[in-house]
Amino acid sequence: MIGLVFAKIYLSVTVKYSLESYIRMKNTTKPAKKQAIVLPKLTPVKQALQNHLIFSCFKTDRASTPRDWYHTAAYTVRDHVVERWVRTAASYNDQDPKRVYYLSLEFLIGRMLTNAALNLGIKDELSDGLEALGRNMESAAEMENDAALGNGGLGRLAACFLDSMATMDIPATGYGIRYEYGMFKQAIEHGQQVENPDNWLRYGNVWEFQRPEAAYDVKFYGHVVPVTDEHGVKHHHWCNPQHVVAMAYDVPVPGYGTDTVNNLRLWSAKATKDFDLRQFNDGNYEQSVEERTDSETISKVLYPNDASASGRELRLKQQYFFVSASIQDILRRFITTRDVKAEKDWADLPNKIAIQLNDTHPAIGVAEMMHQLVDIHGLAWNFAWSLVVKIFAYTNHTLMPEALETWSVELFGTLLPRHLEIIYEINQQFITMVNHHFPGDTELIQRVSIIDETHGRRVRMAHLAVVGSHTVNGVAALHSELLKTTLFADFNKIYPNKFTNVTNGITPRRWLNQANPQLASLITRAIGDGFQKDLTQLAKLTPLANDKDFRKAFRAVKHDNKLRLARKIESLIDVKLNPNSLFDVQIKRIHEYKRQLLNVLHVITLYNRIRHGAKDITPRTVIFGGKAAPGYWMAKLIIRLINDVAAIVNDDPVVGDKLKVVFYPNYEVSAAEILFPGSDLSEQISTAGTEASGTGNMKMALNGALTIGTLDGANVEIKEEVGDDNIFIFGLTTPQVAETKASGYNPRDYYHQNAALKEVLDMIGSGFFSLEEPSRYQAIVDNLLNNDNYLLLADYADYIACQDEVAKVYKDQEEWSRRAILNVARMAKFSSDRTIGEYANNIWQVQSLK
Repeated sequence: MIGLVFAKIYLSVTVKYSLESYIRMKNTTKPAKKQAIVLPKLTPVKQALQNHLIFSCFKTDRASTPRDWYHTAAYTVRDHVVERWVRTAASYNDQDPKRVYYLSLEFLIGRMLTNAALNLGIKDELSDGLEALGRNMESAAEMENDAALGNGGLGRLAACFLDSMATMDIPATGYGIRYEYGMFKQAIEHGQQVENPDNWLRYGNVWEFQRPEAAYDVKFYGHVVPVTDEHGVKHHHWCNPQHVVAMAYDVPVPGYGTDTVNNLRLWSAKATKDFDLRQFNDGNYEQSVEERTDSETISKVLYPNDASASGRELRLKQQYFFVSASIQDILRRFITTRDVKAEKDWADLPNKIAIQLNDTHPAIGVAEMMHQLVDIHGLAWNFAWSLVVKIFAYTNHTLMPEALETWSVELFGTLLPRHLEIIYEINQQFITMVNHHFPGDTELIQRVSIIDETHGRRVRMAHLAVVGSHTVNGVAALHSELLKTTLFADFNKIYPNKFTNVTNGITPRRWLNQANPQLASLITRAIGDGFQKDLTQLAKLTPLANDKDFRKAFRAVKHDNKLRLARKIESLIDVKLNPNSLFDVQIKRIHEYKRQLLNVLHVITLYNRIRHGAKDITPRTVIFGGKAAPGYWMAKLIIRLINDVAAIVNDDPVVGDKLKVVFYPNYEVSAAEILFPGSDLSEQISTAGTEASGTGNMKMALNGALTIGTLDGANVEIKEEVGDDNIFIFGLTTPQVAETKASGYNPRDYYHQNAALKEVLDMIGSGFFSLEEPSRYQAIVDNLLNNDNYLLLADYADYIACQDEVAKVYKDQEEWSRRAILNVARMAKFSSDRTIGEYANNIWQVQSLK
């Protein structure tokens, strides 16, 4: 009991103080000799579960609920996480290594209980402890809400990177926003997407630790007053700004098979004062809390709708808010670990910090770092800029110019007046350099300028990131090459050594060990468990693809995963699936370039074949999932079409089990952990040259699904790894897409020349799937026939033929299993450990620290 009390006192200390400040306090107590951090001995898991049920949840076994047991299990695992977290922080404090700071607007970390228990190696012990107390691990884990901190691949990539950095013992911290409601919780009502608040924090978050001492002042609005001092040096004072407090919340990130636990620091917006008591007492209740409400709106939701001026302003506020707080925190850590007095002390800054910008959202960090170094810490401009360029690196995630963030100069200057001045100065020096090397090329200067003068004067955030970073990377070989030859061709001409490639990856701990325990167990029995930290060991499975017994065992695992997925779908939307059918899955953000609509055209083509009496049909279940941005009307219309098609197909007695169509609502990480293992076919069908990488394709393949896709993004490299015979490729290549568009592409030609395509489009346009509103989908048909920017009609025939080949191969289950096993065996390149190793060695220059 004394040990338990001591443990609780210790944990209360870690809640009150950040790990770093606590360790600094310990180390400064006796500066002459470093003291080892002495922690209380952890209680055995079963006893810890009983203790936490009583002392943390204030419940007895008889009165407990399933949520109490989730919290009990989470607190028990958290004790083990915290112990390693303290030791990791102490090690970083003692050794003062160069650290990585990963800035991302999204971190789609998913549920943490099972993942943390697996990474720490205590899942079996935890499961046994719960069983001994008459409880179930799965039931407890199901009570955890997904952390609503992201939307799609960008956020999940960031979470995979955090996992790999911790597993590889790389000193790193992630920085983002603690969204109160995330993006939205998707419901499907009458076939349409309905957005509801995702109140993931309703029952609290066991895994976060509030850090009141890590709070920073973030400014908006106001004006800038230049002042020249007695030495003739000009200073810039940001006067009369609005103040918002950024409060830190820390989330531990445990590595797999290591003692390292890194930190994800999330910022929550707090008002500088709670409310105006005088207004409240006068009865003006709404006005009394107006300032607080405005301030705290910043961290309410992910990606507020930017269709309005206020929505765009809020988005820019969010980005600056988390970036400013993060950079202040980074510099505070640098300053407090050394005696920084002179310029020579600041020269060590790039040797101690590396900041990675995950897309353009945190690109304002370049200007904010200059603001901090020049305005706050008094460094000379040129010296400060030399540091900034050595510190920052930028990852680009899109090839589409319209997806690159720009902000009107008017909005930027109103919200961040000093930063607009700084960007003007950065741009002036950059343009001067360009003109020096390319004299008289005014068109080049206009194209690369950070300020776009051709579209109403806008700040180009991608240009700011490129100019302010020492390295810019794409996320797949094709994507990176296209960056250099198309999107950033001018910058590649100016900075020929700045651009590189780092192909994305996924963590096998989450996407195999946790999501597919049966397959992980089968692989472990066959080749050992070393693949969890070294995915190259999966190559040992290659000869087993020709082993009949192993193929049978592999199919049994897949069948069980499909049954699990089928049960989940039936519970969600009351559609019963045939687990022996081909599970054809497309789950990703709903967007025209990802071409969910092309998949729908194939579904209707199959439906027509069945209606017309075709006999040789391979039973197929087509599963869609993903969210459309609230303001993206066409994407939401596509969701409605999918559901309307599903309603007709699934209720047609002629079809039976030959074809089913379902839309999986509210696609998130925990849903993906069921969908990926249960998939037979992975739909990666974006128009060639539009998808930067894709990581869903990697997760599917790692879980034994075959890919149907275009030569786009990482599909190109997956094809190289798995072999031409073990992937289904169709469609125009990137050069062919460009050639087709340049030659005057007319989608109506394909419509008139292909009877099956004409029948499908006529059905959609005539109201076959929307009898109560025949013109509901006319806009989709008109768009395809008149514009078809993503060349669906040009790729339709080849896609249908490729899908016919898929159906043919699936009938031979021995052959399908052989190809699926080879996909798993050849996924080593797509481990996020490999990706992070390349970042660490080639971009960040950081070392692992045991």
